[in-house]
Amino acid sequence: MSLLTIDGLRMYYGSEDGYVRAADDVSLELDRGETLGLVGESGSGKTTIARSIIRLLPDNAELVEGSIDLDGTEITELSERELRKQVRWRNVSMIPQNAMNSFDPVYTVGTQIVQAITYHEDGVSKEAAKERARDLFEDLGIDPDRVDDYPHQFSGGMAQRAMIALALCLDPKLILADEPTTALDVVIQDRILETIKEMQAEIDCAMILITHDISVVSETSDRIAVCYGGRIVEQADAATIIDEPRHPYTLGLRNAFPDIADTDEELISIPGTPPELVDPGEGCRFAPRCPFAQEECWEVTPEPEEFEDGHVVRCHRADEADELRELAERKETWEDAHGRVPNPIQGGYD
Repeated sequence: MSLLTIDGLRMYYGSEDGYVRAADDVSLELDRGETLGLVGESGSGKTTIARSIIRLLPDNAELVEGSIDLDGTEITELSERELRKQVRWRNVSMIPQNAMNSFDPVYTVGTQIVQAITYHEDGVSKEAAKERARDLFEDLGIDPDRVDDYPHQFSGGMAQRAMIALALCLDPKLILADEPTTALDVVIQDRILETIKEMQAEIDCAMILITHDISVVSETSDRIAVCYGGRIVEQADAATIIDEPRHPYTLGLRNAFPDIADTDEELISIPGTPPELVDPGEGCRFAPRCPFAQEECWEVTPEPEEFEDGHVVRCHRADEADELRELAERKETWEDAHGRVPNPIQGGYD
């Protein structure tokens, strides 16, 4: 049995112009101890998908349809009190993008870890909880005495490790890591990701790693789900996504992934911008930017199609992957696409 099963999730945000379809018919599974990378541009829906698991969303968010099963518990049916006591931090913790802004500045870091432990575990004294916080700090390479420091006394990298300590203090079943290294330099990024993976293995928990950087998930994830326009357009094991992608958007992301073995390689960007998710219409949402879009792509929404070994793709031309991969490696393929593809949804050309 999978640890997490999301089936047909539609999580929309209300706005003056209508519903923003931030997560639209999303389905995925996560096994115990597994790491899933959610990758895509800003606005692709990856953070909404992850935060839906703990229902930590803005007030204008609305669950339109779908289910989220966490180890046999249907998350969508829990009350706010049940979520706080049974799910958040106890079974699912989060490592946010900016730890410095996530800690409460008026309490010491140790106090905040102690509060999380004593709230969720009955009978644990503050002294025992603080000792656990000190042990976590030591495991993460932080002087245990720093538990008595305030967040502003920590460097960016140290604050991020302290946030990892908070996320791990209750041995959760699942960690949601939302761009956990974005604000850090590349050397610290690598250390933080290595630390997360080591601690994850130590407590045998699963992780969803959210990022825009496909190179990060290629190194750290067992499987990768590629998000675009509120949908998961492709998911498979990490090696398949990197070496044998089938969706044109994934091909475009792969072009922006530098190869250290080929220093003369020219990176190719995807022209255009992500779609507007208020009433996006039928068809593939990547069609306005896709060099391989055909009439069907504009008019018919592609359904998920499974290929070998759980490789699931939303694309009308996924079975032509070998040909598309070869064409996608050429810069002119993407340059020619922008400005010539008819867009019947919005009118005119993109």
